[in-house]
Amino acid sequence: MIVVPQEKIDLYTARGWWGTRTLYDGFAANAAAHPDREAVVDAPNRRQFSDQAPRRLTYGALAAEVERMAAVLLAHGIGKDDVVVVQLPNGVEQFVVYLACARLGVMVSPVPVQYREHELGHVLGITRAKAAVTLARIGRHAHAAMFAALAARHPGGLAVLAWGDALPPATVDLADALARAGDAAPVGAYCAAHPVSANDVFTVCWTSGTEAQPKGVPRSHNEWRIVAPAIIEGAGLQPGCRLLNPFPFVNMAGLSTNFAAWIELGATVVQHHPFDLEVFLGQLREEAIDYTVAAPAILNQLLQRPALLEGIDFRRLASIGSGAAPLSEWMVRGFGEKYGVQIVNYFGSNEGASLTGAPRDVPDPAARAQYFPRAGRPEFDWSVSTARRIRTRLVDLATGADIEEPGRVGELRFAGPTIFSGYFNAPELTARAFDDQGFYRTGDLFEIAGPQNQYYRHVGRSKDLVIRGGMNISSEEVENLVLAHPKVREAAVVGYPDPILGERVCVCVATVDGADLSLEELTAFLRAEKRIAAYKLPERIERVDALPRNPVGKILKRVLRESVARHVEEIR
Repeated sequence: MIVVPQEKIDLYTARGWWGTRTLYDGFAANAAAHPDREAVVDAPNRRQFSDQAPRRLTYGALAAEVERMAAVLLAHGIGKDDVVVVQLPNGVEQFVVYLACARLGVMVSPVPVQYREHELGHVLGITRAKAAVTLARIGRHAHAAMFAALAARHPGGLAVLAWGDALPPATVDLADALARAGDAAPVGAYCAAHPVSANDVFTVCWTSGTEAQPKGVPRSHNEWRIVAPAIIEGAGLQPGCRLLNPFPFVNMAGLSTNFAAWIELGATVVQHHPFDLEVFLGQLREEAIDYTVAAPAILNQLLQRPALLEGIDFRRLASIGSGAAPLSEWMVRGFGEKYGVQIVNYFGSNEGASLTGAPRDVPDPAARAQYFPRAGRPEFDWSVSTARRIRTRLVDLATGADIEEPGRVGELRFAGPTIFSGYFNAPELTARAFDDQGFYRTGDLFEIAGPQNQYYRHVGRSKDLVIRGGMNISSEEVENLVLAHPKVREAAVVGYPDPILGERVCVCVATVDGADLSLEELTAFLRAEKRIAAYKLPERIERVDALPRNPVGKILKRVLRESVARHVEEIR
C-alpha cells in the first residue's frame, strides 16, 4: 500500500533522497555479505519476562528464520497490504517478524507491551488487522489469551500467532509452525508476483496526542531509510558496530536506530527489556557496545555514581544518544571530560519531525544540552544530512506569522522527506496535522537562539501531553476514562516532575457530592473496567472542590500543574 502522494515520491526520488531499495533488500545484502556476523542478541534475563531462553542469531541464521516466518504468514493467508499487529518485548522475534513482513509487503503495526484491551481494540479497529503476533506471556500478563478474546469480537476474524507455553485454543504455535516450515520456494514465487516498492507502507506506529485515542502513523521503507543518517552521522557510527537497545521497538526512538540504522550499517543489535539498570550496565560491559541511548535522568544518575561505570570500555562506547527531556550541561560536559563520551541530543516524533544535536554541529556542551541546530534553513550548513533535507518554520500561534528573531516563542513545524503524509485511515486528524503550507504542526514550542541565530531551543509543549519515561500519554484519553467512574464529577490529568521518568501522571478530581475516592479505588476501576495500559494509570490523585477555569470555561492546566508540583516538592 502506497499512501505517499506521487508528486512527493517524484520530488524526493529526483533529488536522490529516496530510492528503490527496501529495508528487506538492505537486510538481504547484509546477510549475503556477512552471514556469520551477529545480527541480534536477546537480553540475558529473557526467562524473567517470557517462556523463551535468550538467543543470539547471526545474519545467516536470522535470514533463514525470516524466510520460514514469511512461509508461515503466507500459509495463514497473510500477504501484501495486510496489517499484522505485533506486541512483543524487545527480542530476536521482532526482527524475524518485521523482516518477514517487509519481505512480503505486509504492514507491521507494532504496539507497546503495556497496551491492553482498551488500546488494542482501537488499533485493531482502525487497521482492520488480519493477524496479531505476540507471546503467551510478557511478564505476568497473558497476552496470547488477551488477543484470543479480542479475536472473537474482531470483524472478519483475527489470526493469533504466538510463541510460548500453554497457548489458548486456535492460537498458532509459532515455535512449532516455524520448525515445520519447509520449502521456501512459495515465498520466492509470491514475492515475484507481488513486488514490494520502497514507497509501500512498512509500519503503522502509534502516537498519542491531544486526541482521546492513539493515532496510526504509516511510514514507508523510504521514510525509514531517510531517518537513519540522523543516527549514523549524528553519533559517528561505523559499519558493523554494536548497538544496545533499551527503548521500546515500537516507534521512532527504537526503530530509527535499531532497525533502520542497523540495516544501513550491517550492525548488531543487543536487545534490552524491561529497563533494569544492573542488566543494562552488565550488557555495556560484556557485549562490546559502540552506541546506546538512555534517558537524561539515567545518565545523570550514572555520572553521579562513577562506580557503576567501572569496567565499561569507553574507547568503544564513544557516544550515547539521549532526549525526550531537558539535558543538563553538567551531564553533557561530565561524560565528555571524564570518559570521552559525546552525548547526542535528539528531538523527534513518530511523524518524522527530527532534530539532532550532534557534537560536530553543537560542540559546546552547554549549548548541546539545550539547543538544536536550526535545521532546514538554507543559511546554515549542518553535518547531519537530514538537517539539510528537511524544512522548518517557527510560527506564532496567535498570529500565524513566521518568527525570524530570537527570544520569541512559537510552534516548530516541519516539511520534507522524513515527514509522514497523514494518519492511517484518519483524514480529519490528518487535515488538522498540517498547516496551509503543508508543514506538519508538531505542537512543540521553540525559540530561536545562539549568537548567529543558528539554534532552536525547546521551551515546552502546546499539546496536552504527559511524557512518562519517553511515552506520550494523552491527558484527554485518561480524563475520558476517569470520568466514567461513578464518583467522579469532573477530572483533569496533568504531569508532575519525576527525577527518573521525567513526569508521572496525576489526576485532579472533583467528586459527586464530595464522595471519597482513593487512588487505589480509581486505578482498580481503570484496570478492571477500562483495561488501559499500566503506564497510563494515575500515580497521584488530587482532590479539588472544582477545577480552576478561565472566564470562557477552559480548565487552567497550568494552575493545576503548579499546584501538584508544589505539593510533590513539599512531600519530598
